[in-house]
Amino acid sequence: MTRVTAVENRGGDPLLRLDHVVKNFPAKSAHVFARRRERVHAVSNVSLDVRRGETLALVGETGCGKSTLARCILRIHDVTAGRIVFDGQDITAASDAELRSVRKRMQMVFQDPYGSLNPSRRVGSIIGDPFDIHGLWPGAERVERVRELMALVGLSPEHYNRFPGDFSGGQRQRIGIARAIALRPDLIVCDEPVSALDVSIQAQILNLLAELQDELGLTYLFISHDLSVVRHVSDRVAVMYLGTIVEVAPVLELFAHARHPYTRALLSAMPIAVLEQGSHQEEIVLSGDPPSPMAPPQGCRFHPRCPRVQERCRIEPPALAVRASDSIEHVSACHFPLGDDERLVPVAAAAAV
Repeated sequence: MTRVTAVENRGGDPLLRLDHVVKNFPAKSAHVFARRRERVHAVSNVSLDVRRGETLALVGETGCGKSTLARCILRIHDVTAGRIVFDGQDITAASDAELRSVRKRMQMVFQDPYGSLNPSRRVGSIIGDPFDIHGLWPGAERVERVRELMALVGLSPEHYNRFPGDFSGGQRQRIGIARAIALRPDLIVCDEPVSALDVSIQAQILNLLAELQDELGLTYLFISHDLSVVRHVSDRVAVMYLGTIVEVAPVLELFAHARHPYTRALLSAMPIAVLEQGSHQEEIVLSGDPPSPMAPPQGCRFHPRCPRVQERCRIEPPALAVRASDSIEHVSACHFPLGDDERLVPVAAAAAV
């Protein structure tokens, strides 16, 4: 599986811009007499650009806030603070009426190809839902449009009247993709689109997404926990930990020159990381579990699990910035970033060697 990165649009204005986005959810306190209402800090101060025509992968552990951020982008969730700007338009506080035209240009492909389709409705009707919602292509013309979409994603138009239960998992995901591209959107959020599929089917769906991107000029925000998939499909990668972005870089640069200890730990778990870094570093097993998003730590949020933690990390949150001799497109949030030939070992142990 190969992927040619789309670089021609990287210097232009972003299609999507997130400025210091915060999303908190109210949570019930475990203390009966607690006066202060507790909150889940799902997304904290995220600033990120998604450029036209690119695939930006968003990676991190389960529960780090990836899907919540995606739903904020699509305005399924209202943000607590910050701004979301789509194609120059601030949609942070846009009303449902104002969002109607914007949502034609922003769509989503869901993780579960079984749960995201209504089993009691025919496939043609499901794919044609966007036309119905926006009052487009009535009657026979709509049927023809749906059949064209089915052919475009590799489904037989003759299966228009079948139900989702008649299709395999990979075919169901093609149905979801057909529904997502029906209105020719600019941005598609792919939320773990292949994680529920067999490995043999994953490559087919990923190839389909790449073909559609080239043919329709799509921009993808690709959410995944599978770095081997991310390595092949993305142009840039943003690494998320406990609601914050800790590193952003072009995909090849990230895999070869990861600076943040958390990124390096993620990459160490996959064989390709060894090949890219030119070393035989063993898999890095982080101590402890991620802190609760209801009580995130002060300073760097990764410091309770970081082998290189120092006092500054416990006090001062690190900013995303260019480190070492990295390119301007490679930023990481770490006070003590890793060098290319530096192993991830505790700083105290490194000093003793």
